[in-house]
Amino acid sequence: MDEWPQILRGSLRTPEEIAARFGLDVDEVRKVARVFKVQITPYYANLIKHKGDPIYRQIVPDKAELKGNSGVADPLLEDQNSPVPSIVHRYPDRLLFLVSHSCASYCRFCTRKRKVGDPSKIHPRYIEDGLDYIRAHTEIRDVIVSGGDPLMLSDDRLEYILASLRAIPHLEILRVGTRVPCFLPQRVTPKLAAMLKKFHPLYVNVHFNHPDELTPEANAALGLLADAGIPLGCQTVLLKGVNDDPLVMRRLMQKLLCARVRPYYIYQTDFVQGTDHLRTSVEKGIEIMDALRGWTSGLAVPYFVIDAPGGGGKIPVLPKYIQTMNDDQVVMRNFQNEMYAYPQVQPAANGNGNGKKKSRKEKQPYVDPCFGVTNAPPIG
Repeated sequence: MDEWPQILRGSLRTPEEIAARFGLDVDEVRKVARVFKVQITPYYANLIKHKGDPIYRQIVPDKAELKGNSGVADPLLEDQNSPVPSIVHRYPDRLLFLVSHSCASYCRFCTRKRKVGDPSKIHPRYIEDGLDYIRAHTEIRDVIVSGGDPLMLSDDRLEYILASLRAIPHLEILRVGTRVPCFLPQRVTPKLAAMLKKFHPLYVNVHFNHPDELTPEANAALGLLADAGIPLGCQTVLLKGVNDDPLVMRRLMQKLLCARVRPYYIYQTDFVQGTDHLRTSVEKGIEIMDALRGWTSGLAVPYFVIDAPGGGGKIPVLPKYIQTMNDDQVVMRNFQNEMYAYPQVQPAANGNGNGKKKSRKEKQPYVDPCFGVTNAPPIG
């Protein structure tokens, strides 16, 4: 018998329970809970060392969530890119498939707080509509199964969804986005890992924001997934008072690698209502990237991205490494702020010695990584 359902049942679910546990004004917690669902697993609550620490700030309701601020309910315009209720189709060849409204715990900075936790907005009845949409859109090659948290579904229900997706001929890649290994690692069982293994190529993106979240239990859950041959990536959110310290972020990325998780993204906190107290400046993110690149393994350096308000998609943000660039050379700074010059290729080097370019060779057949030789050229 799996232990995780019993652990989940012991979660702090009501304003009264949360206020009593953390010494808060129950009326203030009630007001926050009316705006966005509250729930904290006992496992994650036990990671909190003191009021206001990095774990606490992510998960305990705060009256600052109710203050008027500049955020909006749907900063990424997901609802405008939702042709059916379970689908967010923003990019040309991939989409989000929302299959679960619930999470093990509810992050206070959630991008989707307008609908997560609300079964009327993310509902099982919409799953078949989502599958029909994906079947009809042959340009889709990559589906991110999300929510809420897909791992809050039963093994059987999740297997049905993944099997239905894998049966669609034009789909190449399946991805699952989850914070369960962080909030409720006991949910990741050998049975779950064996089931997921059936659907390769399948990737799992997890969500850790602080080194203290990588406990022995979390590492064991990640290990089960990695041992099943599932590539793991981490999407971290940059949060004030949580990980807006270069040394903290560096240690998080290093611990992720030790757990066989490849750091994938650091997100600038989305422009969501009620999150101003958790958002940092973009300059802080650039400072952190400067403290990663060169100061630790390149494997530990993710992309720093802003998911652009208004539905513009993820835009990478980099420190300024190139100082000048002209036809002769590129002058760059390295991680120690030392300057180096790279000579540009000169026109004669591109041609046959007399400054003229060589004629282009006949194109070779494009070899698709999943389907072999095709006549279609690679995109990009």
